[in-house]
Amino acid sequence: MSAHPAPTPPQHTAPGPGAASRTLAAFIFASRWLQAPLYLGLIIAQAVYVVLFFVEMWHLIENAIFLGRFSETDVMLSVLALIDIVMIANLLIMVIIGGYETFVSKIRVQGHHDEPEWLSHVNTNLLKVKLAVSIISISSIHLLKTFIEVGRMNDGLVLGSDGQVLYSYDGVLWEVLIHLAFIVSALALAWIDRMSHSNHLGHSKPEREFSAGNIEAELSSPGSATEPEYVMVRMPVGTALPHGAEVVSPGETSAR
Repeated sequence: MSAHPAPTPPQHTAPGPGAASRTLAAFIFASRWLQAPLYLGLIIAQAVYVVLFFVEMWHLIENAIFLGRFSETDVMLSVLALIDIVMIANLLIMVIIGGYETFVSKIRVQGHHDEPEWLSHVNTNLLKVKLAVSIISISSIHLLKTFIEVGRMNDGLVLGSDGQVLYSYDGVLWEVLIHLAFIVSALALAWIDRMSHSNHLGHSKPEREFSAGNIEAELSSPGSATEPEYVMVRMPVGTALPHGAEVVSPGETSAR
């Protein structure tokens, strides 16, 4: 009597998501395009800043060269205002490109000669750090303008030509404290990004490279339990093998 093998029990696979679940997931994923008009609005805001830059530039040229109304301090303040506009425009570019790349869709400019260096490895943490640094730079420009103005402070107040209070002792103190708060926030974000990067590297297995010069040292020193039992390398024909090395065929390698 011949023995028949026992029938293999059917293997049940987990059912995949249904049509309704896939449709809902696709709809939720497509909702990211709702942010696209926001970035288009930021582009329009940047165009407004471009117009504002040239208006401020013409105001500087007219008053400093043609009318001769601006002193050296006034020219410095106008130049700082231009730098402030440029830095805000840079911040807008970073938010537009980085935010669109991170949250909406890939821009796909790899290989372009004008591709920003930071765009190849942009993520939410890096974007936050860069934004924080940009905000600190903008705050520094405003603080420098304040320091120039407080040079003519009298009784803790800086008055304008119309008698209005432009700066006060308490206002300058609060500007300095807010600037320091920006710096502390940027340092905290950078520290968090560094910690997350270190944890990611700690969980990943480090790659090891072996050369013909250090194979003998690897074979002669007993490795720990986490080290591989053997190392396979290709060497030119006729090369003297290090002590402890042996030639194996592909079949023996797969058997190991």
